[in-house]
Amino acid sequence: MARVPSALVAASGLVGGYGVARWTKKRQLGGVVLAVAGAAAAQQWRERAGGRAAGALSAAYVAAFAGSHPLAKKVGAWPAVFGVAGAVALASWAVADRQA
Repeated sequence: MARVPSALVAASGLVGGYGVARWTKKRQLGGVVLAVAGAAAAQQWRERAGGRAAGALSAAYVAAFAGSHPLAKKVGAWPAVFGVAGAVALASWAVADRQA
């Protein structure tokens, strides 16, 4: 079975969580998408790069979510979400996916 890159899982969680919250107008539902994808990515990070790396990448995931809010006031919602998703995906790839 093909491995899904953790970078894709993490970025999809950020983009998908925002998209679901926006389109359904239910922030809690977007939060569920964000949390489920974050947990799945964290499990992959732990398996592929170890606990310390998983902790650091999980912190980056949460920081990206939080940081997208003030960034959205400057550049717009979607550009902010895509920007932080790209940053998390790049970090995830560099730490956990590159060797695969």
